Amino acid sequence: MAMTFGRRVAYWRERRRITQTDLGALLGKSRRWVQAVEAGERQADPQISVVEAVARALTIPVELLLGDNPPPRGVDDVEFAAIRAALDRHDVITGTAGAGAAPLPVATLHRRLIHARSAFQSGKFGSLGGLVPSLLVETNAAAALHDGDEQLRAYGLLATVMDLVEAAAVKYGAHDVALVAGHRAVTAAERSEDTVVIAAACRHLADAMTGQGQPRAAAEFAVASAARLETDLRARGGDGLSVLGMLYLKAAMAQAGAGAGTDLLAATAARAVPDLLDQADEHAAELGHDANHHWTAFGPTNVAVHRVTAHTHLSEGAAAVSVAADITPDARAGLPRERRAHHLVDLARAHAQAGDRAAAVDVLLDAEGESEEEVQCRPKSVRLVEELRLLGVGSSAEGRLRLLARRCGLPG
Repeated sequence: MAMTFGRRVAYWRERRRITQTDLGALLGKSRRWVQAVEAGERQADPQISVVEAVARALTIPVELLLGDNPPPRGVDDVEFAAIRAALDRHDVITGTAGAGAAPLPVATLHRRLIHARSAFQSGKFGSLGGLVPSLLVETNAAAALHDGDEQLRAYGLLATVMDLVEAAAVKYGAHDVALVAGHRAVTAAERSEDTVVIAAACRHLADAMTGQGQPRAAAEFAVASAARLETDLRARGGDGLSVLGMLYLKAAMAQAGAGAGTDLLAATAARAVPDLLDQADEHAAELGHDANHHWTAFGPTNVAVHRVTAHTHLSEGAAAVSVAADITPDARAGLPRERRAHHLVDLARAHAQAGDRAAAVDVLLDAEGESEEEVQCRPKSVRLVEELRLLGVGSSAEGRLRLLARRCGLPG
């Protein structure tokens, strides 16, 4: 069904996190005027000057307000294009800055980075298109123009911004972008001379390599990074133990991905998974509690969550459901919203693998309650919704699945 102009205005206003009052102010109109437009009571057949003004205020092309097709879900073309464009800038590629440019203070950039990372962990992925491009450019300039300790810290921030680009790209299946950002993160991290930042960048690169179809190389890289950095990481307390543990979790996920293959080495890769998870568990036990050091959400609960994921990669749905049952609601609630939603999507797949597709629908709805974007926007999640529609979920869950599919933008 084609969307009206008013519904498109409402969609893009919400995607841009702009209130009706603020949009009205940008247009020189009242909040009531915006309400009337979105409700179809005004500008149902809009004047081109109005369309152009709204498009400028929402920073989108005019055609996105006039097309017949539903708008895209997730990081839309405009937002993701902005991230790609920033990554492809000459100064960002070369690590240089324009003549006469003045770098922002590292402390200012650090505050902005916290805001962007918090948005990601809150499951608000769409906001990254408005936050990440300028942060990427400005941390790059800071690394190029500062000197001494400030330059080292700036390289650390640049690496962490690249990590965020990688993580967002993996969410939306843009594995080419993830791999580029992962490699650049490692390069910047090494220049920061900060072992925690280096380990964090290595774990993100391992994740990108797995997504790009290089799971065995990813596992080897993550384990080698852990071995190289372990002594220094242990001296860094919670931050160090957390990124060290995450390296083993990423190695386990890579081997689980390889173990799902059909070649002669798949069984060997699958057998390696439990030992890697146990190694991560040892570091979680050393840490002693669930935490979020250096944006890892690492601890005993996150290791258990990754055990569930590993079982689903290996199509061991019943085992995954069993492991998930031992994660208490309080423990799960202590994870960041993004991690909770991600886990629930994996658990939904586990239920589907175990033959309980009605339960899979209910768990997907729980995941949607944690983060709409994790379910409605992520290709991996939408594929699961489509698979459930094709397989059938029984009459008790059919209506709920149909509505969920509609929210995911699936036809029919």
